[in-house]
Amino acid sequence: MTKYYRPFHIISPSIWPLVMSINLFTLATGLISWFQNYRMSFTLTIVGALFVTFTLLFWLRDVVKESAYLGYHTLLVQMGLKLGFYLFVVSEVFVFFSVFWAFFYASLSPNVEIGCVFPSVGITAFDPWSVPLLNTVILLTSGVSLTWAHRSTVKKNRLETIVGLGITLILGLIFTMFQVLEYREATFTITDSIYGATFFSATGLHGLHVIVGTLLLFAQFFRVFNYEISNHRHLGFELSILYWHFVDIVWLFLFVSIYYWSY
Repeated sequence: MTKYYRPFHIISPSIWPLVMSINLFTLATGLISWFQNYRMSFTLTIVGALFVTFTLLFWLRDVVKESAYLGYHTLLVQMGLKLGFYLFVVSEVFVFFSVFWAFFYASLSPNVEIGCVFPSVGITAFDPWSVPLLNTVILLTSGVSLTWAHRSTVKKNRLETIVGLGITLILGLIFTMFQVLEYREATFTITDSIYGATFFSATGLHGLHVIVGTLLLFAQFFRVFNYEISNHRHLGFELSILYWHFVDIVWLFLFVSIYYWSY
């Protein structure tokens, strides 16, 4: 009997898609309940976020095992993964496009109910030249350090790759910390008219992407530390870099529109 060799592999049965869907549903339920000030909603949100994080890490572990140790990710498989990730980024672009559409629709033609001004009457917008500008510098600097880490990987300089990735992770955590502090100092909430809704929807959605990007880069940092990435085989690292640069670009649009435009 002739045995046919194919460049693709049949994925083994995995429980992670089912677990991830349940955890995402838990996280979404917690967030919606939190917006409505229901009891235990914050705890449910934290539990959902933690479960999503751990599920993502374990799922990535299995994918890395298929690629680095079992050798299932041939060139054609890598091309398919790239295409899938590019389409995912495109879908993310449309998600943010919808948020920006709502923001500009409200800001260019404010209704009578909010005083015919934007931001609404009684809402003081953030000064864009304080924490938002600092966060912009931090995020753009992290993009530079990440590009440095990628070039170091191509040049087989493992030490510089680790240093560049470490700097990027630290800057990502600092950005998230400043974002949380900014939320704590806000004089309005997500329920304060259309401005509060669009502001927290846009910045919160971006903050969630920063957290996910930080987790992806942390996984790549662990792989570099374990010698699982080489100069000619680091697809996961490249896709994580693409995701992080996408987050950088979205933040520039956020800074110009949500912060500067509204001030």
